[in-house]
This record gives sequence, C-alpha cells and structure tokens, in this order.
Amino acid sequence: MALTLRSSTSFLSPVDPNSKVLHKPGADDAPPSSVAVPAPSHAAAPSRRLRLIRAAAAAAPAPAMDRAPAEAAELLHGGAAGQEHGRPRGGVPVYVMMPLDTVGPGGQLSRQRAVAASLMALRGAGVEGVMVDVWWGVVEREGPGRYDWEAYAELVRMVERAGLRLQAVMSFHQCGGNVGDTCNIPLPPWVLEEMSSNPDIVYTDRSGRRNPEYISLGCDTLPVLKGRTPIQVYADYMRSFRDRFSDYLGNVIAEIQVGMGPCGELRYPSYPEANGTWRFPGIGEFQCYDKYMRASLEAAAVAAGHEEWGSGGPHDAGEYKQMPEDTGFFRRDGTWSTEYGQFFMKWYSGMLLEHGDRVLAAAEAVFGGTGATLSAKVAGIHWHYGTRSHAAELTAGYYNTRHHDGYAPIARMLAKRGAVLNFTCMEMKDEQQPQHASCSPEQLVQQVKAAARAAGVELAGENALERYDESAFSQVVSTARGAGLAAFTYLRMNKTLFDGDNWRNFVSFVRAMADGGARPALPRCDTGHSDLYVGFLDAAKERKAPEAEGAATATATTAAL
Repeated sequence: MALTLRSSTSFLSPVDPNSKVLHKPGADDAPPSSVAVPAPSHAAAPSRRLRLIRAAAAAAPAPAMDRAPAEAAELLHGGAAGQEHGRPRGGVPVYVMMPLDTVGPGGQLSRQRAVAASLMALRGAGVEGVMVDVWWGVVEREGPGRYDWEAYAELVRMVERAGLRLQAVMSFHQCGGNVGDTCNIPLPPWVLEEMSSNPDIVYTDRSGRRNPEYISLGCDTLPVLKGRTPIQVYADYMRSFRDRFSDYLGNVIAEIQVGMGPCGELRYPSYPEANGTWRFPGIGEFQCYDKYMRASLEAAAVAAGHEEWGSGGPHDAGEYKQMPEDTGFFRRDGTWSTEYGQFFMKWYSGMLLEHGDRVLAAAEAVFGGTGATLSAKVAGIHWHYGTRSHAAELTAGYYNTRHHDGYAPIARMLAKRGAVLNFTCMEMKDEQQPQHASCSPEQLVQQVKAAARAAGVELAGENALERYDESAFSQVVSTARGAGLAAFTYLRMNKTLFDGDNWRNFVSFVRAMADGGARPALPRCDTGHSDLYVGFLDAAKERKAPEAEGAATATATTAAL
C-alpha cells in the first residue's frame, strides 16, 4: 500500500530517539513522492497502538498531490501571498497545544513515539499545527548564555515530518502553581540564585509574599541578572533561538509567541493558585511591593504632585480570595473611582504596557524579516466583569472598568509591534458561569474584539480550560465567525482528546473552523474521509476486531502522553 506525501520527508519515517541533530533541508532531500509504508521489523516491532494509527494513515486520501505544486506548498505551510497568519481561504487554522512537559526539566524530549503518532493523527484531522512551550528554565539551565536547543531541534524535525507547523512560545515563566499546570519547571537555577540574593527581583504582594513565577517588570532595565538586564537576557535567548532555527522560521515555525508574564501572559501574577493562595472567584491582589516597583510608584506620585500617594499600593484593596464588595477599594463606589484610584491604576497598568512594549521591541528586532508571526497572549479574566470596578482585571494590570477601556491601549501597543493579540476564554458562555462571580466571558471577548479591530491588530484565540464537549466547540466556532480570528489554538493534546467521542467532536470542530463556521459538524459517515479516524474506529467496532478496544482509546496514539 502506498501513501502519497507532500512534505520533503515522510512523516512515517521512524524517529531516531537518540538523534538530537537539527534536520537541515538540502540537495539530498527527496522531492514529494509516493512512498510505501515501511513494514515493521521483527527486531523493533511497533506497538499495537502504532500499528493502528499507521493503518488509519494508510487509508487517508492523498494530501494535496493532485493540486498544483504552488497550491500544495501553500496548504502545507500557509506562506503564500494573500494569506494572513497562515489562514486557509475562508477558514480559521487550528493549532493544538502540546503537553507542558513535551521537553522536560532535564532537556529531554518526552514520549517520542507517542508524540510522533499524535502529530500524524492531528494532521489527518486537518489541524494546521501545534504549539509548544520553549522553556527558559530548560534551555538556559546550565548557566548564563549556555543554551541547549537539542530536544527542541528534534521536535521541530518531527513537526516538519508530519507536515505541520509550529507555534513556539518563548516561555520566560515558571511552570507550576497555576490552572492547568501539570508539571514543575522553574526558572533557570542561576536565576533562582539571583532571586535568593536579591528577592526584590520577583513580584511581591502587600504582605511581602514573593512570587518566583516571573521576574518583576520593575527591574526590566537594571542589570540584576549577573550583569544583564532581564530584557537583554530575553533578547539574547530569542536571538540564539533564531540563529539555531533560522532555516525553519517562516515556514515550519510559523509563529513566535512572546511570553511577558506568568503563564506566558501579559499580566501580573495576581491570582496564583499555589499553596491555596487564591481561589476562584477571588479578586486577587496588586503586585507592586518589590523595591523596584515601589521606587517607580514613588517617582510617579511625586510627578503627580501627591507625594503621599507613593508610599505603597491601596491599603483597602482586600485579599486574594475576597469579593469586591468586601473591600473599600473595589466596592461599587469605592476608592478605584477616586482621583487617587485613577492615578494608581494608570501607573500600575502603564508599567505593564511599558513592559510589554519593551519585550516585544526586543522580539521584533530579533525576528523581524524571518517570516515568523509575532504574537502575545492576554488573559481572559472574566470574573467580576459584570461589576463596576472589574476588580480581578485591575489587580492583573488591565485598567478596565465600567468607565475605562483597558484593552484598547494593549491592542494599540501590539499593533505598533506588528504582533497578533492572542486572547483566551473563547469557549465560555455567560450562562454557564456561577452568578455570584458576575462573570461575562462573552461580553469580554466582544470588547477585546472591538479593541483589536479599532487598533488594526489581528486577533487569535484559545480556550481557557480543557473542554471536549460540543457546546464549547460550537461557542468557539461562533466566536471565530464573528471575530474573524487569525488562528485558534486548542488546549490541549493529551490522551483524553483522542478518546472516541472527544475525538469525533474535535474533528468536527476542526472542519467547522476550516469552513469558516458555515458547517457546524461532520456527518457520521464522511465520504471525503475528513472523518478518517472516527470512521476507522467505527469500522473496527463493527468488525469486532481484536484491536478495536485499543482503537477506541484515541486511535490509541497518546496512551503514553
């Protein structure tokens, strides 16, 4: 049986688990061709799960070899003229987030065979590509300026073989302590040493609690990291990434998402879950009490002619788990609406905007001209959106209240740097939220959409929580249709995604996004074979084959994920 491919290297080629050499396309690469699916050797017979996925792949239709060469290349890499952000004509490309520990703390690529099979399944479903965190704490773990890209090089090669594209996240934050964190990857050891000797380089709350997730933006321009400023460290890291992966930027590596805070988001760590510090729907706390932030606040107060305003953040802002009406600052007509409150929020949110601009300026200087799209992630903080003060947004650094638009300045800053605005909570509906939390994710998304449109910046999206139900998928499709999303990144690739009904819903969702939302779901029997893997499972069940049970658990591609 032959399988027609449109990439230069067969995505069915066995992955050498010991290889850490970045593939460099050259004259010896085979042109697109029809190659036979290799028979497994007796010495290294593939698992039953991999045999199933190979059988499914062999049944797939020829992916675009019946098209003109230029069109086939466009479909593979989305880089042809007339397309924005790799967007298929009339639709929204879907990416899938890879597991957080795809590259582990020691710099090893985890579960290579399962990942390779999963990538093949995603491609068969019509997915555009995948997203992976490129952890600062992993790559520069051995010391300042000592970068280990080897595991990521292997991953890029696997993504290329699968005919997919990659969104690479410059993850300058710690993994662990927030919603969805399933592993612990701290900042580089040498950075932690600096934190020990100078605790003020990390965000600090009113009670003095330090947060090691991300370097405080208060010291962005100070040489606090062994003679370099944080901005210089981030720029050097991104430059090293660019140099190592220069052959892939703009084609296989389609996008660079630049991390600018906890969870990679442009915000303060105002609602950390670690050790039960915060619990939904708490208002969170302001993070402005390290000595560098305090010095900036003091200077701003003096400049405003109110030196007394610079002694610290609001004294009546409450604690992490409180509700707005329990505080003097956030209640209906609280301090937030006074002259002092407006001064403080303008300074606090302004510091965040300046930080975002500095980091993106560095990224623009590094990646400009490579063909890779820049993007930045903004958190979808939807709880207490229905109140006047929008307390949870304020503590996170978004000066968004009933009377002040906090997202327009962010959108304008991103537009200045040519970066896509990536926003979360696209899957949520107002009616599904608890009433006491005054949530309105739908109105929040509409506000951000309007801000992006006014600033002329592209809008992309993510789901905030792991969802596999038709309701969540249909909400994303509806939002995408109304917002004209540049791309959507689905959270997350794991074994649950590939379970029977979940996988069917996901495949239907991908097709609906490709159709621009015009087609809400796939029929159970799709003659075009876009429902390949679901159809394969159904056929296996009908035949009552011995391997049917294995096929029903994700085409069994990610049992090891």
